[in-house]
Amino acid sequence: MITSSINLYNMDCMIGLEHLQSSSIDLVVTDTPYEIETKGAGLYKHEDKRYIKDLEAMANGFSEKVLNELCRVMKKINIYFFCSQKQVIPLLDFFVKGKKCNYNILTWHKTNPVTACGNKYLTDTEFILFFREKGVKVNGSFDTKRTWYTTPLNTKDKKKYKHPTVKPVEIVKNLIINSSSEGEIVLDLFMGSGTTAVAANTLGRKFIGFEINKEYFTTAENRVLQECKEV
Repeated sequence: MITSSINLYNMDCMIGLEHLQSSSIDLVVTDTPYEIETKGAGLYKHEDKRYIKDLEAMANGFSEKVLNELCRVMKKINIYFFCSQKQVIPLLDFFVKGKKCNYNILTWHKTNPVTACGNKYLTDTEFILFFREKGVKVNGSFDTKRTWYTTPLNTKDKKKYKHPTVKPVEIVKNLIINSSSEGEIVLDLFMGSGTTAVAANTLGRKFIGFEINKEYFTTAENRVLQECKEV
């Protein structure tokens, strides 16, 4: 499935995973859908009922089918999830209890969160869960190995790339530096606007990304053509 340094696919990640060879991926960095609307004019619409069922399961704690497929395609479990608080416990159960992985919980704290909070705490923190199998090394340095980040909400990138959950490229670059080497393959199941693709390419890694939403895929494709040194 790898035909160049950057490989972008406008497809359902469930189908994309089925096309990847076992033990072919060095690192996964993915920003999973935090809340998935599967009825009406939701974020993702698809006629395949199997797809909708799997996405509903992921929204409420991840489909084990997807997680098992991820474990199959990785050489060793080496994966970062940007996720919601609701998804933390299911992921810990799967990877720590089930797969006996080491883990870290990283956080991104926003200094200018949305002010609406109602009967709950502010949504000013996002979680980044890192799971690695025994024997997987963590590279990097003092500067890249922090477990928390504090930045403003990146509204500029949201407007520029027309995507609601764009992540800061510098955070993603640190994750890639810490958990992979030049020439290795980074996978993103929910590519969005292409942040991980740009970060991986900048650092000399190969990249595979899936994005089912045509508009987001086109944004990622254009971004890669403009920002990446090798396509």
